Amino acid sequence: MATKIVIKKNTYFDSVSLMSLSTKANRIEGVDQAFIAMGTEMNKEVLRNVGLMTPELEEAKNSDLMIVVKTVSVELTESVYEEVERLFDKKDAGTGTSEIKYSTLDSAASAIPDANLAVISVNGAYAAREAKKALERGLHVMLFSDNVSVDEEVELKTIAHERGLLMMGPDCGTAIIGNTGLCFANAVRKGSIGIVGASGTGSQEVSVRIHDFGGGVSQLIGTGGRDLSERVGGIMMLDGMRALNEDQATKVIVLVSKPPAKSVEQKVLAEIKSMSKPVVVCFIGGSEEAVVQAGGHFAKTTKEAALKAVILSGVDESTIDKHPLNLPLIEEIKAKLKPEQKYIRGLFCGGTLCDEAMYLAMEKYADVYSNIPKSPEYRLADIHTSQAHTFIDFGDDEFTNGKPHPMIDPSTRIERFMQEAKDPSVGVILMDFVLGFGSHEDPVGVMLPAITEAKRLAEQEGRHLEIVGYVLGTDLDTPSVGEQLEKLVAAGVTYASSSTNAGLLARGFVEKGV
Repeated sequence: MATKIVIKKNTYFDSVSLMSLSTKANRIEGVDQAFIAMGTEMNKEVLRNVGLMTPELEEAKNSDLMIVVKTVSVELTESVYEEVERLFDKKDAGTGTSEIKYSTLDSAASAIPDANLAVISVNGAYAAREAKKALERGLHVMLFSDNVSVDEEVELKTIAHERGLLMMGPDCGTAIIGNTGLCFANAVRKGSIGIVGASGTGSQEVSVRIHDFGGGVSQLIGTGGRDLSERVGGIMMLDGMRALNEDQATKVIVLVSKPPAKSVEQKVLAEIKSMSKPVVVCFIGGSEEAVVQAGGHFAKTTKEAALKAVILSGVDESTIDKHPLNLPLIEEIKAKLKPEQKYIRGLFCGGTLCDEAMYLAMEKYADVYSNIPKSPEYRLADIHTSQAHTFIDFGDDEFTNGKPHPMIDPSTRIERFMQEAKDPSVGVILMDFVLGFGSHEDPVGVMLPAITEAKRLAEQEGRHLEIVGYVLGTDLDTPSVGEQLEKLVAAGVTYASSSTNAGLLARGFVEKGV
């Protein structure tokens, strides 16, 4: 084996770009391992864990770019490294010749005085500093970076609140502002429904269902996943609600989140009373009574939230294809499964999609385990080993430390998929495939060889393996949702029309004695 190491001093690339480049580099023929990342301590720890650390790499600074390529020979390593360099060239060329690059936020803001929003994706050690600079310049901020402390988040959101600015994040992955998708977002119709979301894929799912039901999105304001925690107190969700209430283009407001802290949920629901527009509330696992008492419209699922919002926005309900659950299909699949095939295994790229399916399963089954459980007693003892009904969020920090997010590189779950497919107690494997800006260019295609092999092995053993796939995307995305669905169907995968229907189908397929 031969390894080539290159350290480029003071050469910064954002984490999203580097994760994408690492994924592409590892696909180059002949590569044993390729690692492209900034010289942070976290990334160095990954190098230590995989046996690639050297004294030279130990000396790399946070602002240095590390490129490590490992192949079977020196000659091959050199040629692969040249191909990696071409990947960087393609990235630069793909932006277009008219793009102007600035080395600092201050220089960019000075050169573009009409700019009113900064998207920040830098190392977490510097993220809060850059976000504060942007806010002090009067810019709205979308902070994609994570590893920002809660105290820093509260400080940033307090500054934004006092200045009447949006402070989306940290760890905010999705927004649509002025009909422009930022970071992970889908191409959806412009319309009159505004979304404030404390969950990235949950917000994406509501936006694509709104599009599917004939409605459109005015704005999608992300808050970051911790906004509804006790410590942060919902600062951004409350400000987002007020901003949409004043927005003339918005007629209906939708709130989306994983389960919030109870005290913060009460603050958010109390704010509904001051809204002049209808508010649909989709807090996964939330209370209908509390929402109704506050004057809101309760939605148990993301599909229900989108449907209610579209109807409230004025779309004729009789024209909407609501994609009812395929009950005959449930009976058909139940008949194919053996008595011992009684468990669901959910393997998700999207955290909220995982949550939604998990909560639907919990309505029927008590033995539901996860790496992101509702209750600590249902946390997996080992995240790499399933128990009973298991739902895995591959986007959680335990799986993404030093690795690309599964929305960028969905191949990270292939090994686990094959492990679950070989388990004779598994009846259904449930997976999501997320399209949109920033996501993998062919998430279904990545999984097809494994799906074909798993189906073949199950058939050899005389058992039916049911695979349910849900594609989060629209006809306007590239690739389109239709293109991805065609591939799933050709591979013998059952496709669901929504995240909600995916969870309902999966739990129905393994329901016994009914």
